[in-house]
Amino acid sequence: MSRIGVIVPIYNVEFYVKKCIDSILSQTFPDYELILVDDGSTDKSGKICDEYAERNENVRVVHTVHQGVAAARNRGIEESRGEYVAFVDSDDWLDRQYLEILYRLIRQYGAD
Repeated sequence: MSRIGVIVPIYNVEFYVKKCIDSILSQTFPDYELILVDDGSTDKSGKICDEYAERNENVRVVHTVHQGVAAARNRGIEESRGEYVAFVDSDDWLDRQYLEILYRLIRQYGAD
């Protein structure tokens, strides 16, 4: 079980998704899984996600029919094996220490 399951809903973001995924994969906190939920993309987003999953053992891709971002996040929660979950939008990127700081603050303040 990973400490943090990072869930990214993906829908037609082929021009942004690589920057997002790369920022997550470069985290200083090592104990996480990355769940990419392809919400029925009609562009190359799903293929890009599959390529990352092939190269990284902590990356999983779930392909679904398009149901919207809330359904994609919920599916990611169902798939997650993490003790905690974090959501990242597919057109955003993270600072390298994001998960490390997040986990430290969770522990420091006893957050659930």
